[in-house]
Amino acid sequence: MKPAIALEGISKSFPGVRALSDVSLALYPGSVTALVGENGAGKSTLVKILTGIYQPDAGTIRLGDTETTFPTALAASRAGVTAIHQETVLFDELSVAENIFLGHAPRNRFGLIDWKQLNADAQALLRRAGADFDPTIRLRDLGIAKKHLVAIARALSVDARVVIMDEPTAALSHKEIHELYDLIERLKADGKAVLFISHKFDEIFRIADRYTVFRDGAMIGEGLIADVSQDDLVRMMVGRAVGSVYPKKEVTIGQPVLTVSGYRHPTEFEDINFELRRGEILGFYGLVGAGRSEFMQSLIGITRPSAGAVKLDGEVLVIRSPAEAIRAGIVYVPEERGRQGGDHRHADLPECDAALAFTHLALGLPAACRGIRAGARIHLPPRSAGRRARSGRRHAFRRQPAEGGHRQVARDPAEGHHPRRADQGHRHRLQGRRSCLHERACGARLERHHGVLGNSRDHGDV
Repeated sequence: MKPAIALEGISKSFPGVRALSDVSLALYPGSVTALVGENGAGKSTLVKILTGIYQPDAGTIRLGDTETTFPTALAASRAGVTAIHQETVLFDELSVAENIFLGHAPRNRFGLIDWKQLNADAQALLRRAGADFDPTIRLRDLGIAKKHLVAIARALSVDARVVIMDEPTAALSHKEIHELYDLIERLKADGKAVLFISHKFDEIFRIADRYTVFRDGAMIGEGLIADVSQDDLVRMMVGRAVGSVYPKKEVTIGQPVLTVSGYRHPTEFEDINFELRRGEILGFYGLVGAGRSEFMQSLIGITRPSAGAVKLDGEVLVIRSPAEAIRAGIVYVPEERGRQGGDHRHADLPECDAALAFTHLALGLPAACRGIRAGARIHLPPRSAGRRARSGRRHAFRRQPAEGGHRQVARDPAEGHHPRRADQGHRHRLQGRRSCLHERACGARLERHHGVLGNSRDHGDV
């Protein structure tokens, strides 16, 4: 059987990093190929080359018998290559149906979007993907698991020859995972070539027909999944037996560190009771919507419980905010790490500075990164930094340095003054000029209305 798509001798380098080195990959129609490797092995880079996001430094791509290139993601999509990523690449402000048919929506005879047909086709694709929610609701109202189902429906909306699934089960429940397995079987029956990327060996041996192993940007081995064992795959992935990588450690379980009793929320969960002991790993299981994430968010102080008690090392602890939880030594790694795990307002800062700004330094964290001393100020851009003064008009007030521009995160005791005193003075000055501001604004509107040329500095000139 000829491969639906084949990559030969692919290499890709970034400044200081060689991500891929002379790798090859073949995907066959009606077959699932598992791409296996540790984090940093080059799997994501290869997927981005397949989908036209990256261009290889060397090597060839063959689509059937024809050598081709994917200069853009649109070119890869038109060639029949589609991907379902671990982090959903969708638009929260659009509806589910609009996300599914973005770029290829059905049109009526006037060339406009046929909304009735779009919603009906989206509903059919959602049913095929094992989803039963309304396609007209906005994507932002869905949880992460349902967003993955929308991404799957979007992939099905394109007449794809190659379907790439990058960790598609990461946020799915047990029932939804089995529905995904059924969907993959239907894709195989339709003659699609499927590339399946996963770290879960039970999934790989459950659905894959072939395997390809990457390690440190190089292809280590490939073949039929029936001819290899889990130990063989692990050995190829890491270069040694799994027992020497993650040896079992004997740990003595100590006294309770965290005790939760009678914990309740009006709508999300009720009567949660457990003990977490020193040296212990405690797992919480449940279907999507069972309240696991909601309970953890309440425990960290994001939401408020209606009843219950929390004890840390035997002392009652009242957590009103995430800052108080961090001070107490409780941290939270959220379900949606890309959106909830960092402060995107400071995306232009280096990782260390952004981390210090996000935790506000006052939480007692060590300030050893980039030489920032404890108690120092972090200067953040003002909210009004993007606003531009309108030409030809006089400003009625000046912006003081303390007005949102220099926010004191951890006050230096040596300064001896309140950081917002200048801003308070600014507010007093502004109150005395508010009527003047209103008159100037009215005069400016009158000036535009009558079409008077030039820019007047006072409404009386109009």
